[in-house]
Amino acid sequence: MGGCRGSAVVTLENLTVSYRQHPALHHIGGKFVKGALTAVIGPNGSGKSTLLKSIMGLVQPAGGCIRTDTPRSRIAYLPQQSEIDRSFPMQVRDCVLLGNWTTVGAWGGISAAMLARADAAIHTVGLVGFERRTVGSLSSGQFQRVLFARLLMQDANLMLLDEPFNAMDSRTTAALLALIHQWHTQGRTVIAVLHDDAQVLAHFDQTVLLARELVAWGPTAQVLTEANLQRARVLAEAWDDTAEICHADEAAA
Repeated sequence: MGGCRGSAVVTLENLTVSYRQHPALHHIGGKFVKGALTAVIGPNGSGKSTLLKSIMGLVQPAGGCIRTDTPRSRIAYLPQQSEIDRSFPMQVRDCVLLGNWTTVGAWGGISAAMLARADAAIHTVGLVGFERRTVGSLSSGQFQRVLFARLLMQDANLMLLDEPFNAMDSRTTAALLALIHQWHTQGRTVIAVLHDDAQVLAHFDQTVLLARELVAWGPTAQVLTEANLQRARVLAEAWDDTAEICHADEAAA
């Protein structure tokens, strides 16, 4: 169920993820295929961010499993800005260079080639001249560009983006969308949590619609129907976090 034909980069099998034993994701199944540009949408609290964190290995399933064909070092994850502490006085170039973490580690040196790549990434996102600015001094849009430059440094095969355009101005959004399309043409797999249905229709060929359970998964035009969106709203309104605890293994039996 879900996805489309092609080699699976990420496969979800009866995935259930719980917080305090209540499901944030409930028996999700499907696959993200290589090179797909997929939006993940749904009402607030529908499990969208939890899905990305599960793929990244930041939260563990209560039931079912996730299979990936991509090494951890080749997966890039962009969390929501609200989850990032910008109070540390780090300069823009140093933040971008953190994209080398998986290859350099804590004690590895930064080569001239890495510095050149960082400067090229900063140029790509339109922040030439900001290299020595601290990240805390940047606007939200400028900081998001820095985070995309860091993603460029990672050179990953699988990109997980959690609300990459939230509170961004139209110019920043357009620039970052252009980068995402560039990754798509390079054959990278992009999974992005989004809220703007028009944006999804215009730029993403595949869509996953969640409401803690899977509502629809497939070509965007087939997923974003009024019937599917209405079903997601009904499911969201019916949520009861005080309901009986879900035992994933029992439910899957």
